[in-house]
Amino acid sequence: MPKNPNLTLSGPDLAALLCSRVCHDVISPVGAINNGLELLDEGGTDADALDLIRTSALNASVRLKFARLAFGASGSVGASIDTGEAEKAAKDFAAAEKKTEVTWTGPRAIIPKNQVKLLLNLFMVAYSAIPRGGSLDVVLENPETDLKFSITARGRMLRLPAKYAEVSSGQMEEAVDAHSIQPYYTVLLADECNMELKHVVHEDRITFMAEAAAA
Repeated sequence: MPKNPNLTLSGPDLAALLCSRVCHDVISPVGAINNGLELLDEGGTDADALDLIRTSALNASVRLKFARLAFGASGSVGASIDTGEAEKAAKDFAAAEKKTEVTWTGPRAIIPKNQVKLLLNLFMVAYSAIPRGGSLDVVLENPETDLKFSITARGRMLRLPAKYAEVSSGQMEEAVDAHSIQPYYTVLLADECNMELKHVVHEDRITFMAEAAAA
């Protein structure tokens, strides 16, 4: 029984909304690739078209690789994942966007898949807290014994994502949709991992944390 009363989606609805979210994230760079090809067909400047195609293809690739770890199976049920893969996926994702710097500290370890997925989804929540870019500092502690991690966001237009605040507090009033499915999935993963989510809002930063829930 989920601890959070908002966690009520059926399996098929959860899968459908996650698929919708992934498609939404990939449509933009794929569409830009198509625009670049049309530019070439129309006799546009080859260098500009190729640069658009190259940049958009990279963006689509890193988004898909990130989604595979954050939302996908990434191996068999119950598998474990190297946190180094999560670090690379997060840094590549931010680098492709070219507006946010990521620092990552803590020991590298192989941990349960759902914990890695929680880490990456909380990373996405923190990323959405700085829509104009900035920095994200990821810190992992005790990954092989009593895992806890924090992600501190700093940047312009800093704000706590409203949907995440609603879902994590158990006070969500509207039905879950494609816009709120990612924070919903973050909270669901925390429940599955028996980890507690917290956040602290300061004037110049927001820190998102996950640690083992109290017995």
